[in-house]
Amino acid sequence: MKRRSLLLGAAAGLAAPAVLTPAVPALGASGSYAPAWGTAPVPRSRLALPLHNRASELTTLPAQTKQAIIVGASSYSTTYATLQAYVRVSDRHWQPASASLPARIGSKGFSDNHVEGVPTTPTGVYSIGPTIYGIAANPGVRYPYHRLVSGDWWNENPSSSRYNTFQHSSTNPGGASEALWQETPAYTHFAVITYNMPPNVPTPVPNAGSGIFLHQFSTTAGNATAGCVSLARNHLVDVLNWLDPALSPRIVLSPYDQLRRY
Repeated sequence: MKRRSLLLGAAAGLAAPAVLTPAVPALGASGSYAPAWGTAPVPRSRLALPLHNRASELTTLPAQTKQAIIVGASSYSTTYATLQAYVRVSDRHWQPASASLPARIGSKGFSDNHVEGVPTTPTGVYSIGPTIYGIAANPGVRYPYHRLVSGDWWNENPSSSRYNTFQHSSTNPGGASEALWQETPAYTHFAVITYNMPPNVPTPVPNAGSGIFLHQFSTTAGNATAGCVSLARNHLVDVLNWLDPALSPRIVLSPYDQLRRY
């Protein structure tokens, strides 16, 4: 979505709490871990846990999903949200992997019917795209990483056969397509949220919306976006490094009172 981070209301800002490092590896921890580290429980005494374990409300996540991110807000209309990360420690039990992180969403809040060009964040359950991208070097992610170069676009032209995909081209794909390598600091690093793309839909639906990412704030204070989810840089890097494709992560975008749909 063109001009990813809208500067409306940026001065309001958000105080960003540090990610706390538990006794066993969790989001924000440092060091080398065994492949399944993301499923380890977090000792309650070492982590400032969310007041409510919102992952316990989720009922539709695949059995193979061992990591879940919930981006929630108090209403459909707010632009202020929180991001909470969880690990599955048994079939029915999730445990927080981080403190609640302040986030921003679209300047028109959440929508159940997002469309191209409207700055809402689409509700639903999504995967993380197979590649993580960024203008800067790989910060240590577990996914394949593509460092952006001149000519790297996100195709946001509904008339194009490559709508809502990454494209390397010497020419602009048209419509509201984004020159990814020029979007600083928002695209220092970002993950793709698979709204209107596989595996959520077989092929992107024209005009249903494109380019929904998890990316960095465009201002130090934090600001509403054009439909993406944004975080402070250090929080974003912690989240991206925590995500493990082997654990089939999912991200849930929703007002809190609608989480039981998912």
